[in-house]
Amino acid sequence: MTDFQNILQGSLIWVEGLAAVISIIYYNRGNTDRYWKYFSFYLILMFLCEVIGKWGHMFIEYSKPKFFNYFVIPIEFLFFYWLYAAKSLERPKLFYTLSLLYLLSFLPSEIFFTSKKIIFSFNYTFGCLMLMILVIMEYYKQINSSEILNFSKNKMFYINLGVTLFYIGTLPFWTFFSLLAKYKELWDMYFNYFLISGITMYLLFSISFIWGKRSS
Repeated sequence: MTDFQNILQGSLIWVEGLAAVISIIYYNRGNTDRYWKYFSFYLILMFLCEVIGKWGHMFIEYSKPKFFNYFVIPIEFLFFYWLYAAKSLERPKLFYTLSLLYLLSFLPSEIFFTSKKIIFSFNYTFGCLMLMILVIMEYYKQINSSEILNFSKNKMFYINLGVTLFYIGTLPFWTFFSLLAKYKELWDMYFNYFLISGITMYLLFSISFIWGKRSS
């Protein structure tokens, strides 16, 4: 990686930590819906996972790709399916359906796709596409809401924007990872975007606790 990418990657971890700390500070401030507290738990867990991914090899021997592919990334998708479908959109059956489909997508990944990648392309792409559907549904809900003029107090506005920039914006990068790797300049540009959008997403998550704390 370039020096710039190393700086961005290091910054991403600490911005995740910042989001976790802010979520703790605002843990009991103005949240009328108890499920928002689980968002705080999620941010803390993600930060700890990133710390393990960065420095865990110094203490224990483990496979970093397997740790992220089989534990961290599934938690990310399943949590956002729950937050979007079950809570924000109030469609719990949709949450169970998407979660089941996502977990089943590991089967073709194991059978038909190579595991010599940092992220398994098929099930990550499939999971991201389903998340994109939820993102679009959330935008539709917000646009048609009577509270559209008070969007700055809506936690899901910041969360949805962050998820759009990071997960949806980097979908082509991870889907065509092996192909893009053959074109270094293009790969570097997209990898920079991946890191910058990740930083932006966690900053937006932090803002959701500060500016959106009065909204459910």
